[in-house]
Amino acid sequence: MDKNEQWLKWAVELQALAQSGLYYGKDKFDIERYQRIRDIAAEMISYKTEISTEKVKELFCGDVGYQTPKIDTRAAIFKDGKILLVHEANGTWSLPGGWCDVDISVEENTIKEVKEEAGLDVKVKRVIAVQDREKHNLPVYAYKVCKIFMECEVLGGEFAENTETTGSDYFGLEELPELATEKNNREQIEMCFKAAKADVWEALYD
Repeated sequence: MDKNEQWLKWAVELQALAQSGLYYGKDKFDIERYQRIRDIAAEMISYKTEISTEKVKELFCGDVGYQTPKIDTRAAIFKDGKILLVHEANGTWSLPGGWCDVDISVEENTIKEVKEEAGLDVKVKRVIAVQDREKHNLPVYAYKVCKIFMECEVLGGEFAENTETTGSDYFGLEELPELATEKNNREQIEMCFKAAKADVWEALYD
């Protein structure tokens, strides 16, 4: 992590310690101290990012219990040597995917996200990689994210209008559009191409 982002690492650690203390602590005075530590962590994030403290608390301080990473799934779908990307509302492109819901598995979430964002029915063929997001994507988030890339095969369907994406298309590696790099960058797309071309692929992991 860049030295200029060390403050973020400290804020994340403070938040995690406070969250555990709030969950496991018994003494009412300790609970008050842990809550204040959590508030300070949120204020640090707000001060450095100019996001309101209320919004930071909503995104950063909403969990209970021992803090664990969020899970993000991404689907790699190929046709005629090209990879499927969906068009985001901000004009960039990404692999279909998103946060994993708490009531379904990683595989089920991948299938669901592809259906919602690309209109396609798919089955998961294999895991391409399990990555620690902050080792690969910018900007660094105020919480840990575990990204899981899955190679999928299309069974049917077609793109349908939805609230998350405005279109979809297939692209060759040398004709990639502007990517939503906070979600997937060129290195990750290249990794998916390599996996698709391999008869045998051993999942990569950080």
